[in-house]
Amino acid sequence: MKPKYLVLMIMAALLVVLAVQNTQVVTYRIFFWKIAMSQVILVPFIFFAGFFAGYWLAHFGRRRPRRSGETPPPPAPVQISGR
Repeated sequence: MKPKYLVLMIMAALLVVLAVQNTQVVTYRIFFWKIAMSQVILVPFIFFAGFFAGYWLAHFGRRRPRRSGETPPPPAPVQISGR
């Protein structure tokens, strides 16, 4: 068996164990709202919400590229010590 498939099977087994052990209902409070849902649904939802928030911040948080007519600033002078 290839190591790739072995790791995939182990990860799938751990995911099943996580889902079976977290079936209780939890109440999530946001300000004045109360949301009650199964923890099996809440854990992946929070994971993907964090993933997309990080992706969005990384993608839209970058500096904008220069316009085609602008010239880049000159490079800083290099100083060689010991000469």
